Amino acid sequence: MQKTESKNTVKLATLELQNAETSAAIIKFFDKDKKFETYARATTEEIKQRDAEDGEKLKEGIDLAIGKGVLPKEMKEQKVIKVDVMGKTPDKVTDGIIKALGDAPSKGCVMTLEGLSGTGKGTTVAMLKKKLPNATTWSNGDIFRSITLLAAKYAEVEKVELKESLKPEKLAEFMKMLKFDKFGDSFDVEIKGLGYHEMVSKVNKTLLKSKPVATNIPTVASKTQGEVIMFVRDAVAKMAAAGKNVLVEGRAATLKYIVTPYRFELVMSDDIVIGARRAAQRIGAKALDECKKDPTKIPDILKKVLDELASS
Repeated sequence: MQKTESKNTVKLATLELQNAETSAAIIKFFDKDKKFETYARATTEEIKQRDAEDGEKLKEGIDLAIGKGVLPKEMKEQKVIKVDVMGKTPDKVTDGIIKALGDAPSKGCVMTLEGLSGTGKGTTVAMLKKKLPNATTWSNGDIFRSITLLAAKYAEVEKVELKESLKPEKLAEFMKMLKFDKFGDSFDVEIKGLGYHEMVSKVNKTLLKSKPVATNIPTVASKTQGEVIMFVRDAVAKMAAAGKNVLVEGRAATLKYIVTPYRFELVMSDDIVIGARRAAQRIGAKALDECKKDPTKIPDILKKVLDELASS
């Protein structure tokens, strides 16, 4: 195994950032290190397998929604622009996407972003939000939690099992109790029904994190993919029409139901980089505290942490 030169190190200040810059520095530090390369390849396969498993679970939810008639069986194919992030900084990736958007951000638009785990979707969305005017992100979490709140309440009031709340006709009733619109100066989701009259922005850290919601959300989410997708589709379109630039990150299987010409997929021409990034993130996170105690030993600490992770 080729040894890393001692003069090639990672500064403590860079380690403390715990971001894309940190990962890039650690990858550079382990350049041509066979053990790191092997660990990165194994991590890439691990990511692919997990993504495939998650994709299968998502497909089950989509198929269920199609069977219920909540989602259409066929969708007109929409062009997706592939963005190869290999060797590019997050700044360069986001600047390329902004260029491809043209003048759309000046009017308001919906932009979707997909890609394998580890391609940098989260970082890209965060940077786009900073660079684009009037930009906002969308998360499905509060919608799943709101449906769960209503489903659990119905089961409690009617003294029935939760599965009774998840019948198609009941879910259709719950969705009518959720309204996305502009309330005052900001967009929000109103929950109105079964004794509730709340705004999601006011209760997303309290009522929507309560025990009945936390306990039941996995079950409810597995049965309501279609309902949430359709709710999101209408919500993001409404925001875009009001001049917002809405950034939606997710998987192709759900994003295809959002109609927009601004669709991007982050890809890697050499997928080992996906694993290298994730490996570097793990090494940086695990090594940080020890490196703080003695920054002069950073090279040795990084190598030791790699050994530990690679052998676990």
